[in-house]
Amino acid sequence: QVQLVESGGGLVQAGGSLRLSCAASGRTFSRSVMGWFRQAPGKEREFVAGISWSGGIASYADFVKGRFTISRDNSKNTVYLQMNSLKPEDTAVYYCAADYQGAYSIIYRRAESYDYWGQGTQVTVSS
Repeated sequence: QVQLVESGGGLVQAGGSLRLSCAASGRTFSRSVMGWFRQAPGKEREFVAGISWSGGIASYADFVKGRFTISRDNSKNTVYLQMNSLKPEDTAVYYCAADYQGAYSIIYRRAESYDYWGQGTQVTVSS
């Protein structure tokens, strides 16, 4: 069993920054592709960013390119999402997810491809 615990969410003004963290436990973290998703009220959960086992490959949704950066520290079993230039439309619950079934560098954008999920952390961006 894998446990994922997100932290770092909060309220920030437009243009500000937040750094989300997701701490993993229970399985070999370095053998998982990690993803960040988000879900706004009334909307479907959507892919934000993903990162390969080693951290050498990252993938981003178009709407966060150039603003968000995903990274991981396998020695700390933690994945991060640095969010800069935040916009009100970034307001959502952010979830981290782990994919233990795929290949080391294949980053899926479908939520169904991920095996484990955290409980989510709220990010609210005020205008």
